[in-house]
Amino acid sequence: MEPHEPDLTAVPVTAVLAALADDVRLQIVRALAEGGEAACGSFDFGVSKATRSHHLKVLREAGLTRTRAAGTSRLVRLRRDEVDKRYPGLLDAVLTPHPPA
Repeated sequence: MEPHEPDLTAVPVTAVLAALADDVRLQIVRALAEGGEAACGSFDFGVSKATRSHHLKVLREAGLTRTRAAGTSRLVRLRRDEVDKRYPGLLDAVLTPHPPA
C-alpha cells in the first residue's frame, strides 16, 4: 500500500509552513535538498525511529516529499519542482542559511 501523497493544490500553505517549522523536519528537507533521494532509515537526527517516521509522515502529508517502495526499503525525495511551482521562493527561503539574530 502506497502512502497518501496529496496534490499540492489541496494543501493549505499553513500546513506547509507548519511542517517546515520543526527543526528535525527542516533538517530532513535540507538533507533531501542537498543529497536527493534517501532511504527513510538513513536520517539520524537524534530522534527515535517512531519520531523519525512521524516527521516523515508530516512532510509527506504537507506535500513536501514523495515516498516510494524499493524492495523492503522506503525511499523519500523532496518534491522540489512541485513545491517551487506552487510556492515560488519558499524552499529557497527556508533552505538558505541565515546568521543568528
